[in-house]
Amino acid sequence: MAELPEVATHPGTFARAWAKAVSGTSYLPMTQAQLETLLHRLTGQLAGALLTEPFDLRAGHRVGAELVAAHIASAEGLGRTVEVIQLRLVRDLGLVAEDVEDRMARLLAAVATGYARALRDRTLDEQESIRRAAMRARTQAERALRASEARFRHQATHDPLTGLPNRTLFTERLTAALNEPGRGAERVGVCFLDLDRFKVVNDTLGHQVGDHLLVTVAERLCKAMGEHLLARLGGDEFVILVERSGGTDDMLEVAETALAAVRTPALVDGHELQISASIGIVERQVAGANPSDLMRAADSTLHWAKAAGGARWALYDAERNQRELARYALSAAIPAALERGEFYLDYQPLTSLRDGSLVGVEALVRWRHPELGVLRPDSFIGLAEETGLIVQLGGWVLAEACREAEAWSAGGAAAPFVSVNLAVRQVHRPGLVQEVRALLRQTGLPPERLQLEITESTMMSTAEEPVRALRVLADLGVRIAIDDFGTGYSNLAYLRDLPVTELKVAGEFVAGLRSPSVGRTDERILASLVSLAHALDLTVTAEGVETAGQAERLRAIGCDAAQGWHFGRPAPADRILARIR
Repeated sequence: MAELPEVATHPGTFARAWAKAVSGTSYLPMTQAQLETLLHRLTGQLAGALLTEPFDLRAGHRVGAELVAAHIASAEGLGRTVEVIQLRLVRDLGLVAEDVEDRMARLLAAVATGYARALRDRTLDEQESIRRAAMRARTQAERALRASEARFRHQATHDPLTGLPNRTLFTERLTAALNEPGRGAERVGVCFLDLDRFKVVNDTLGHQVGDHLLVTVAERLCKAMGEHLLARLGGDEFVILVERSGGTDDMLEVAETALAAVRTPALVDGHELQISASIGIVERQVAGANPSDLMRAADSTLHWAKAAGGARWALYDAERNQRELARYALSAAIPAALERGEFYLDYQPLTSLRDGSLVGVEALVRWRHPELGVLRPDSFIGLAEETGLIVQLGGWVLAEACREAEAWSAGGAAAPFVSVNLAVRQVHRPGLVQEVRALLRQTGLPPERLQLEITESTMMSTAEEPVRALRVLADLGVRIAIDDFGTGYSNLAYLRDLPVTELKVAGEFVAGLRSPSVGRTDERILASLVSLAHALDLTVTAEGVETAGQAERLRAIGCDAAQGWHFGRPAPADRILARIR
């Protein structure tokens, strides 16, 4: 190796020029001083390569590789490196050699080769890293997907709030229990549980307290039910599956245990809550049973427990269920029956006890059912009231009664008034006054020939609007009567401020007057009632009069009118017209 000149041992000037040339050609994660230090070291390697004997290109390869490692890895950076080495290395360092130009050319080629190889290797390494990262990402994604699918399956079959099995899993277990081979003769049972008045907790204390209460109830039931499957169907509804029931007694024991677990006071978020539950129980043989029928029967039975006051269980009764289904079918048929004209009116005479004249008639609705025949009001009025259809049906009765009663004026004699029962929902309707006015105008019936019968409990309510509406109707001339008086509040003093013209005494009091030897107490009660009513300028009509003896005793105590089979059974409108004539 030839001895380097003095200047070659201080290649700082060239390194600074080199650093200046490559600055900005690539992103360099180092300071300018650090870059100059690096290139100062590489300058020494290049100088040594040019002067070393024998000539060795490996130093050029190493320099090219180190440039790439230092992120001087752009085409522009390589170009400027080649340019500055070619133009300034020999001059700045004062290098002297016989074949320096030939060596310089070969050294630059070696630098470029090392650079290209290092860049290729780095690219391959980066691609491999990317491939491995992609594989890791895919593996993680697949793992996350499997976990997500698994969670979708802690969520598709379990309730997220309580962690209990949900409706889906319960149905699967119930179906499997019913379809298990060889179990046809065995029995299965379901307890459908619902918390009583749970809505009050949510409405007053908030849904957070309600949710915490549900979790508490779920934990208690889980401990109490042991081997039996407990599921939450939603809201405050839980269901217990007894896959192998030993009979009704087993189911009652399960139900009693569940009720006891629930009714223990619960401390939830600082609130001590006294709760109870209702349970519907269904127990039957596996053969012939199916999940839908079992759950539907359990649901219906739960409603029986609720209707009985709650905090109890009810046992499924097939006959009762059939009656309930028949009632539902009957109520559902009312709107179509109105459209088809299946309803009609009969009229029961209201007779004066003074002279036996016909003073009025009570309109009684009948249903000519295409399958069940003629149905009396007690078969469907209660259903109509429960479902709200009484407003539609009652409106039809009122309109039909006004229409038919107006025709009786042609009889020549004084026509009787027609008395129509109004249901509670009708009395509370905001448009009652407008409805009655419109009917009187359309039919031409004089207001004084229409009497509206209101139940005693309706009239004694504290609601102002219904009473105000009845006052307006009374001012028009419409008669207002209280029906079945004596079975409710019996507050005669309160009647002074109500727009009432007549009291219709309940038949329970009249029934006691069947024979002279009995009913003295009822007779005294009736006499007092009639006397007080007359003091308030009210007329009194007795209901349910079936014998001449009853009629005579009512006449003797001053009762104004009566109705019942003794004076005539309900009859169509044409018979009323014939009687008037």
